[in-house]
Amino acid sequence: MDDVPPEEGSAISSVAIRLDDVSKRFEGSENEAVSSLSLDIDAGSIVVFIGPSGCGKTTTLRMINRLIEPTSGSISINGEDITQRPVSDLRREIGYVIQQVGLFPHQTIAGNIATVPRMLGWDKERISSRIEELAELVGLEVAMLSRFPDELSGGQQQRVGVARALAADPPVLLMDEPFGAVDPIVRGRLQDELLELQATVAKTIVLVTHDIDEALKVGDRIALLNVGGILEQYSSADELLASPANDFVAEFVGQDRSMKRLQLKTVADLAFERGPVVSFDESTAAALAMAERYSTEWVGVTTGEQFAGWVQVDDLDAAGSLESAPRSVPAARVHPHSTLRSAMEIIMTSHTSVAVIDDGGSFGGVITLEMIRSSLDDVEAS
Repeated sequence: MDDVPPEEGSAISSVAIRLDDVSKRFEGSENEAVSSLSLDIDAGSIVVFIGPSGCGKTTTLRMINRLIEPTSGSISINGEDITQRPVSDLRREIGYVIQQVGLFPHQTIAGNIATVPRMLGWDKERISSRIEELAELVGLEVAMLSRFPDELSGGQQQRVGVARALAADPPVLLMDEPFGAVDPIVRGRLQDELLELQATVAKTIVLVTHDIDEALKVGDRIALLNVGGILEQYSSADELLASPANDFVAEFVGQDRSMKRLQLKTVADLAFERGPVVSFDESTAAALAMAERYSTEWVGVTTGEQFAGWVQVDDLDAAGSLESAPRSVPAARVHPHSTLRSAMEIIMTSHTSVAVIDDGGSFGGVITLEMIRSSLDDVEAS
């Protein structure tokens, strides 16, 4: 019988991890560490657990791979209740990265990465191939594979920890304060590398952090917990900043919410316009009309898709053509991937419109402070 396609509007659930009314009370404690927590984590997304000390974020993470058993409620991965599976089988399908890495000091880097594949009975050739593949994926030089953990920097050890967690290609990756033990510069680099890695491997990642800036940077969604594991808000980073659910959320994310939102969004998120720009084959009269339309003292000129520079209006009358008019190279320029915060700083210190120009020199349009402000208002009003 031929396969019957699903009916229009139906879809296979994208939920990878589901927590349903999960609670945890430790023996001897009067209060719950986690209280009736329910949330869905989509496949291929990064979800960050964050909150003050005692909010149960690490406890919740450890319940997902049954390092801690819930007192009540249920947790399922890909629709299967985790309590119905042998713990050893479950953990082999979940990568786990912790702050102190936890590498085996007397094993080489290659040996550390091979830990789970060896347990699964992979042959030597397959293990060796996987180690080399992962070394390249996380940015480790092949020469490092024969070294021992104490011969590597903190950042390098974290990369090994991630490689080890990914060794058996698990669908789920749990990360408990993975970058907390390194300095801020290395931390930022590792965050960038995590995002680049996720673009390649598309795992379902649950990450615990105490750093709101880290949560905002790496999380597709953020679960902000209060003391006792009470979920205060579960949303995208931009929504968390634009529309805090209550006073607790607003206080936790800080008073500089608008500036943090500018760091999250890029120029490419704006619907920027062409602005006061004409092509070389247009007349100086057309350029003057463009300047008048935008009430500006400068007009941009393009040749094909390339941005050639700005021409001052006072120089147009004396010029026989736009091509002969003196031009200034656009110091006020941004890349489509520039953050809105950096774009705003350039706008506020420049004396011309700000041109959006990509790596190939192609002109995309211009942006203004009003465009940036409107982009923030759009989310707050939605």
